[in-house]
Amino acid sequence: MSNIIVILVILAIVGIAIRKIVVEKRNGAKCIGCPAGKTGKSDCNCSTTK
Repeated sequence: MSNIIVILVILAIVGIAIRKIVVEKRNGAKCIGCPAGKTGKSDCNCSTTK
């Protein structure tokens, strides 16, 4: 029974992640998770270095 619960939780997490990707792509985001992803630029050049 506990295996089924673990599998369902993992499937829920994967499903939510896929849903977020689909919604962001529909909204025109080039890079998902990038703050500059929705600016309309042709490239998303997000770097963590400043």
